[in-house]
Amino acid sequence: MIDKKLVQHVAHLAKLEFDDAQLDKFTKQLDEIITMEDELAQVDTTGVQPTTHISRQKTSFRADEVQPNNSREELLQNVPEQQDGLIKVPAILDNEEE
Repeated sequence: MIDKKLVQHVAHLAKLEFDDAQLDKFTKQLDEIITMEDELAQVDTTGVQPTTHISRQKTSFRADEVQPNNSREELLQNVPEQQDGLIKVPAILDNEEE
């Protein structure tokens, strides 16, 4: 049985704050969940295959095959500014020493 003190302790560990009404509500809900889990644990599942996925869909990933890629020249056509075959970007560090 889950009591209010235990819920309050776990809430404190999780850095959560609840008022008394919320604590009462969560205590009741958690107790119902644990009771339901206890009932499910008593069900005989001998011979039942575990469910790993609810969908029978096959994987939709493509085969991992080498694809031709773009040349450097083609890629550099899309940049606003380039220098010596590289993408030129604004400086973000100041080289001056104070």
